[in-house]
Amino acid sequence: MVDLDSEVPPLPPRYRFRDLLLGDQGWQSDDRVQVEFYMNENTFKERLKLFFIKNQRSSLRIRLFNFSLKLLSCFLYIVRVLLDDPTQGLECKELNRSCSSQNYTPGTIDWSPIIWVNRSLPLWGLQVSVAVISLFETLLLSYLSYKGNIWEQILRIPFLLEIINAVPFIITIFWPVLRNLFIPVFLNCWLAKHALENMINDLHRAIQRTQSAMFNQVLILISTLLCLIFTCICGIQHLERAGNRLTLFDSLYFCIVTFSTVGFGDVTPKIWPSKLLVVIMICVALVVLPIQFEQLAYLWMERQKSGGNYSRYRAQTEKHVVLCVSSLKIDLLMDFLNEFYAHPRLQDYYVVILCPTEMDAQVRRVLQIPMWSQRVIYLQGSALKDQDLLRAKMDNAEACFILSSRCEVDRTAADHQTILRAWAVKDFAPNCPLYVQILKPENKFHIKFADHVVCEEEFKYAMLALNCICPATSTLITLLVHTSRGHTAPWEAFRQLTGTKQTLNRESQQSPEQWQKMYGRCSGNEVYHINLEESTFFAEYEGKSFTYASFHAHKKFGVCLIGVRKEDNKNILLNPGPRYIMSSTDICFYINITKEENSAFKKQEKHRKNHESKLSYHGASRLPVHSIIASMGTVAIDLQDTGCRGASGATLALPAQGGREGRRPSIAPVLEVADSSSLPTCDLLSDQSEDETTPSDEEGSAGFEYAKGYPPYSPYIGSSPTFCHLLHEKVPFCCLRLDKGCQHNYYEDAKAYGFKNKLIIVAAETAGNGLYNFIVPLRAYYRPKKELNPIVLLLDNPPDMHFLDAICWFPMVYYMVGSIDNLDDLLRCGVTFAANMVVVDKESTMSAEEDYMADAKTIVNVQTLFRLFSSLSIITELTHPANMRFMQFRAKDCYSLALSKLEKKEREKGSNLAFMFRLPFAAGRVFSISMLDTLLYQSFVKDYMISITRLLLGLDTTPGSGFLCSMKITEEDLWIRTYARLYQKLCSSTGDIPIGVYRTESQKLTTSESQISISVEDWEDTKDTKEQFSCRGNHRNSTSSDQSDHPLLRRKSMQWARRLSRRAPRHSAKTAEKINQQRMNLYRRSERQELAELVKNRMKHLGLSPAGYDEMNDHQNTLSYILINPSPDTRLELNDIVYLIRPDPLTYVPNAGPSRKNSFCNTVGQDTREETQL
Repeated sequence: MVDLDSEVPPLPPRYRFRDLLLGDQGWQSDDRVQVEFYMNENTFKERLKLFFIKNQRSSLRIRLFNFSLKLLSCFLYIVRVLLDDPTQGLECKELNRSCSSQNYTPGTIDWSPIIWVNRSLPLWGLQVSVAVISLFETLLLSYLSYKGNIWEQILRIPFLLEIINAVPFIITIFWPVLRNLFIPVFLNCWLAKHALENMINDLHRAIQRTQSAMFNQVLILISTLLCLIFTCICGIQHLERAGNRLTLFDSLYFCIVTFSTVGFGDVTPKIWPSKLLVVIMICVALVVLPIQFEQLAYLWMERQKSGGNYSRYRAQTEKHVVLCVSSLKIDLLMDFLNEFYAHPRLQDYYVVILCPTEMDAQVRRVLQIPMWSQRVIYLQGSALKDQDLLRAKMDNAEACFILSSRCEVDRTAADHQTILRAWAVKDFAPNCPLYVQILKPENKFHIKFADHVVCEEEFKYAMLALNCICPATSTLITLLVHTSRGHTAPWEAFRQLTGTKQTLNRESQQSPEQWQKMYGRCSGNEVYHINLEESTFFAEYEGKSFTYASFHAHKKFGVCLIGVRKEDNKNILLNPGPRYIMSSTDICFYINITKEENSAFKKQEKHRKNHESKLSYHGASRLPVHSIIASMGTVAIDLQDTGCRGASGATLALPAQGGREGRRPSIAPVLEVADSSSLPTCDLLSDQSEDETTPSDEEGSAGFEYAKGYPPYSPYIGSSPTFCHLLHEKVPFCCLRLDKGCQHNYYEDAKAYGFKNKLIIVAAETAGNGLYNFIVPLRAYYRPKKELNPIVLLLDNPPDMHFLDAICWFPMVYYMVGSIDNLDDLLRCGVTFAANMVVVDKESTMSAEEDYMADAKTIVNVQTLFRLFSSLSIITELTHPANMRFMQFRAKDCYSLALSKLEKKEREKGSNLAFMFRLPFAAGRVFSISMLDTLLYQSFVKDYMISITRLLLGLDTTPGSGFLCSMKITEEDLWIRTYARLYQKLCSSTGDIPIGVYRTESQKLTTSESQISISVEDWEDTKDTKEQFSCRGNHRNSTSSDQSDHPLLRRKSMQWARRLSRRAPRHSAKTAEKINQQRMNLYRRSERQELAELVKNRMKHLGLSPAGYDEMNDHQNTLSYILINPSPDTRLELNDIVYLIRPDPLTYVPNAGPSRKNSFCNTVGQDTREETQL
């Protein structure tokens, strides 16, 4: 086969000099027909123009040659000056003999040394050669650039200078007498400056780069200054040949002294031409240099605004990340910097901010702080421009963070901008890891190529949904994903127990409140990872079950093992259950105050004797530490019932009292390897309850039965399939409307439906696709049917049809068009018997002229709900976390003011979560999606955090991975006593892993002014305030066992009234009578009662029964907080809610049962029992 490449001769390089002269004659002997395509380039002039001007590379060579000629001519001039002697000129000899010193007068000037110079023949030959070449090049370029106006070419300053410097040398060729004529060759320095500017422009054109205007301006300024000095030096030296006969060095000294305005006066010009030249040069310098400096200063200011460039050398030697945002706010910047630099190994990283807007004043002030000015570089530019990405050295960056602007009115448009930025960065730097934040879930599939993606609405609605069934899930996740900045201090009792010394979070350790100490200490827990074979915590549990490793690691070291990942698998498994056997290559994920690498381990034996000699009562347990450990490690004789309990996990069964009476109940040990006979084998898909076989009244009356399967319709692309409770047939759209009857039912309010469980109401502006993620976790397959709460969507705008198509398959999901501003709408949707009210921040109010005012409407509406329905559990989403202080606001409440001062102190200390001690946040009543920005930032160091968070929230379901749920400690469960015993009980029976406790304590407060409308004198208010504060300071901490003391508001009010009545009168009779009258009306009429009457009247007007409105139940006398991974000896209290990671129920399905792959579509038409067994 003929090689085609050998037959085709290589094409000749075009635009070479021989091609200009010969054209295409070399191809005439070829038999082939050559077709050329050109645009007016066939003439000799066009080819010359292409070679000298148009072609970038050849033009650059020509200009470089021209620049070298000019520098050579200046160098030859300096050589001529150094070799020249004015007294040896041929024309000067006769004048020197005729003019003696005695007849010389100061006013006369000898012009011969100025006109004539001594130029050797070789030097003259070199200068003539340079002049001829320069003149020929100048004439040729003028001819090629001629455009019809010859005077424009002739009167150009470079052309005139070339004529002055070159033509006299050519004349001396034909007239040898003028060979020693002075020619101002030093003026070629200005032509060299001009050639240098053109050469730089051609250089940047040739390498396809946009030159820096700052670099060009600095180059022009320096070259201008050098040309001025060089011209002045040569001019003064030559003119003073007839005067002081200065050398070049003397002339340089004079020019420097003069231009620096020092003026010593030791060297001065003697003749008037020299003085005139100095005056001219000073005037030129005063005109030219200020213009150059002004342009330079302007460019410098513009560069400061745009940020300049990130050095290529710095990018290759140092590590940096790029932050791309559409607009940079000070809160966003500080959250990113504080979280990013909280990790020790990131201290040497640089942060390059690429933003299209100009830096505002607040950001500029912050970036001028030395701590940030050395590490943060602000570049004004767009991620869609390759030039700006090159300025940021995106191809050398360690990571690129692309954040959306959540304050935009049109959030879809903000997502589109984020998508384009992600595409541009991926196209420019394919190997740069991308960390992208997106707002709308339907836009997520456009950026699946990104390494890490956080969808705001997905996380937000899933977190709000879990808040309804697992209280304060939002606070739990927020505390887990933020980086704690604690101080190193010993946790004495825990260190004595475990023999470890760890870095603890000491936030609010100076606080007198016990709950703040416990809450602040436990808030420092984070999620870490380590390889099993390299771990001191978990290495000894290789070959043992997961629950065994989790329990004993918590017992021994106080760490909570929550998940694993196999070496050959990217999926993380949260609590894979007791059947999972730990391997040496597994990656372990655990919750602890600090990672294992920062822990120092001490042997426990040397402390054991000291502890055995005395009873060490520790923390909240009020039991000896060794006694607790003994009870934990004892092998039980009376084994507990390890049968499968309901998924709700209501109680922990008390063991049967056998054998010796009075014996403390014991717990079964956690087995090293799970015994299949002892594992629960019941099918959790059947709910382990009678509700599968015995439908509830509401289900029976409505004729609905539930199946389990995957939702047949998803409102957007990219949603993770979740096994859920579904209906056999979708509900007609008319039946989804709660407040309007239809042909299928006649109900017009929530009360008429007769729901057994309390409602969950979601108040939102529109039914976005993200709202689908609120419904799915509440209808997940592992939640018992009898515990499903009806969901009511209170929407400002009617939902779209595609959204109704998605929700019509879920049981007990309704919507209603209304607003939380309207009391009638709230009453119709069943707010009086709702378990939770979720208020979602409205998109239309997220943008405001004053940033923090974006939450104003939401805050006021929630405050109104709080006043009207004080027993309602309200969960609110805010745009700005700083506005949390306005939730449940009480102007004169001393306790709230004390928390406000504590928040200020935490903010001064640089805490990332200064608002964490606010009661609404600690109780999980308020949440801001901006707090989850740290999740994306932490993924740079902990690439598993997004996956773990999605698994906890139920956004992703991995086969074999557990889910987050909760259980409540009742009176029947108090026999378990401590958190360690609870851990053992759960691991040995159901395989659950506890990760924290949600605790509610009695806050013994006297009634605030929001409930009591009585006015007393200042001295009485002051005294009552002191009593209130002292009462708060002495309220019982977590060790209290009496949890039933919750006095009602009316009882407290009456006690206060009696106390006031016993005080001695100190006022006039009229004032005392007025106060007595108010005391008599205190429990007859209060502001709370007025609001209750208002609500009841509206309910009667709407035809609703006011029976469900509880006017006296008030939650203001309690406070709630979270204890993440508390110490093993923490005492359990009544009504504690324990967060659990429960194993996947599908892992316990017997192999003989039907396959898990049976879908919803395959189960329609079968028996209910068959539908739920997969």
